[in-house]
Amino acid sequence: MITATNVLVLLAMVVGTVGIVVPVLPGLVVVWGAVLVWALARQDGPGWLALGFATLVYAVGLVAKYLLPGRRMKTAGVDAVIVAVALVVAVVGFFVIPVVGGPVGFVVAIYVLELAKRREHAGAWQATVQAIRAVGLNIGIELATAFAIIATWGVAVYLTR
Repeated sequence: MITATNVLVLLAMVVGTVGIVVPVLPGLVVVWGAVLVWALARQDGPGWLALGFATLVYAVGLVAKYLLPGRRMKTAGVDAVIVAVALVVAVVGFFVIPVVGGPVGFVVAIYVLELAKRREHAGAWQATVQAIRAVGLNIGIELATAFAIIATWGVAVYLTR
C-alpha cells in the first residue's frame, strides 16, 4: 500500500544511497534509520522483524566494510597512518574543491606519502592503486548493504500490504 510514511521512507533510502557514493552524509545510517522510522510508525511484529533483519544486515555490512578493505591495504603495505592522513586531506579537499576535492585529495595524499616513504615512483603508485581499489571495495560493500536493507524493507512492505 502506498502511504505517506512509505514514500518518505523510500525517499530517505534513496538519499542515503546517494550519500554512499557522494559522501556528504552517512548514507548507510540514513538507509537503516529509514527502516527504524518505518518500524516505529508501524509498531507491530512485522515492522520489528524487518528492523531486526535490517539491523543484522547493517552490522554484517559494517564489519565487512572495515575488515576487507583494510586487510587489502595492509597486504599491499599501506600503513594505517598514511590512510588516516589521506582521509583528513580528503575531508579538507572536499571543502576546498567541492565534490571532487575529496577523492583527488585522498589519491594525491596517498601517493605523496607513499613516495616519501618508499622513495620510488613504482612502489608508491602501486600502493596508491591498492588504496583506490580498497576505497572502491568499501563503497561496493556499503552499496550492497544498503540494497539488502532496502530489499528487506521492500519485502516487508509487500508482505504487510
